[in-house]
Amino acid sequence: MANIASQKKRILRSERERLENKRYTSSIKTYFRRLEVSASGDDASKADEDLRLLQRTIDKAVKRGALHKNTGARKKSRAARVRKGASA
Repeated sequence: MANIASQKKRILRSERERLENKRYTSSIKTYFRRLEVSASGDDASKADEDLRLLQRTIDKAVKRGALHKNTGARKKSRAARVRKGASA
């Protein structure tokens, strides 16, 4: 455990940031699974809505720094392929 006050504060801040990053990555995984389920079904409007929500969440995570921009682009591309594969 740190003895310096600024380091104690930094530890607390790092933990808060880690949990926020984890929330973003966890929700992205959840939304991706929902997209796969809706894309495999017959409901195209639900799949489009899930894709839109997933892409919006990925963009926010990239903006916040929870994901690298190339990782975000890769995930969005993969999601679009899943969605397109459902309609083909």
